[in-house]
Amino acid sequence: MLSPLAIDTFLLDYHLGHVILLGFIVSLLGAVPLKSQRVIASVFAGFGLIFFMSPYTTMPKTYILIGIPMILIGTLLWTMADS
Repeated sequence: MLSPLAIDTFLLDYHLGHVILLGFIVSLLGAVPLKSQRVIASVFAGFGLIFFMSPYTTMPKTYILIGIPMILIGTLLWTMADS
């Protein structure tokens, strides 16, 4: 069994931006087998909103600024998707 000190020292290297980015990658990998452009667009736009609306004190500002292009990419993918 791992000691709480070992787990704590491992988790101190990461912040909320890393967790959201990991969730985005896992969601994108889960949406790819569906082969739906609208699902992928909603993943992009949804995580873009999450990045954009997250508190700036919990992660660097570059992660928050990543949310703006992700929202734009999501809306562009949604409009270009086949019905």
